[in-house]
Amino acid sequence: MENIVPVSDMRYYNQTLSDVSVGSQVILTRNGKAEYAVVDIEEWRRTKATLRLFEELQKGYRSLANEKTYTPDELAERLGVD
Repeated sequence: MENIVPVSDMRYYNQTLSDVSVGSQVILTRNGKAEYAVVDIEEWRRTKATLRLFEELQKGYRSLANEKTYTPDELAERLGVD
């Protein structure tokens, strides 16, 4: 859940930061427009890990277009597995 707060309210940063928890971000606005997001550190770490995973998945999808693929039977044959 997002909590939207004007940047000017950061003079009360202790109160603002107490509103931050996993799943509950604080969005700071300037002149009525969203400018910054304050998130719980664990949520930030999970988000970064998710982005890295998506980047790796994207590499895999791109390689499908450029490299030969094998059926399970072809792969078993290439590996010498019965």
